[in-house]
Amino acid sequence: MRSLSSPRPASHCEDTSSIELEIVELTPALRGFARRFLRSQDDVDDLVQETLVKALNSIQLYQPGTSLRSWLFTILRNTFCSNYRRRQREPVGMDVTMAQIAIAPSQEWALRERELRQALTRLSEDRRRALTLVAAGTSYEDAARICGCRIGTLKSRISRARETLHTLLGNQLVD
Repeated sequence: MRSLSSPRPASHCEDTSSIELEIVELTPALRGFARRFLRSQDDVDDLVQETLVKALNSIQLYQPGTSLRSWLFTILRNTFCSNYRRRQREPVGMDVTMAQIAIAPSQEWALRERELRQALTRLSEDRRRALTLVAAGTSYEDAARICGCRIGTLKSRISRARETLHTLLGNQLVD
């Protein structure tokens, strides 16, 4: 195999121009293939143009005697895949703007957390303990054992604690 930097014989120029003519003839087939990937005609044209530029810039890599059509289709498919992955990684325009708008302000949650903590301090010790144990993921059986009461009593304490919090906070925690 010849290195990319080695000089090419004069007959190579004739081969290159005939390959370039074949590429021009295959352009409609490239457009048809690109339509399988994209819906917008503008996007199809952009993809075909990018494919042709890449092919012409690396025409010295084409192996005469192999299928030029397959070589071009491979370049087009790889270009599409690269562009698709780039768009997934780097959203642009409205996507970025919408993502920034969709982020809730953190100060609102900090205020709600402070209000919830203040409301929890207003609960009786047994209700606050029962509610925080279950809210932290402790099972009802384990929470009842820790609180030193029966499961029914624990459930009553939790229910009353929730009612009290709902009264103290209103619907502020429900969005």
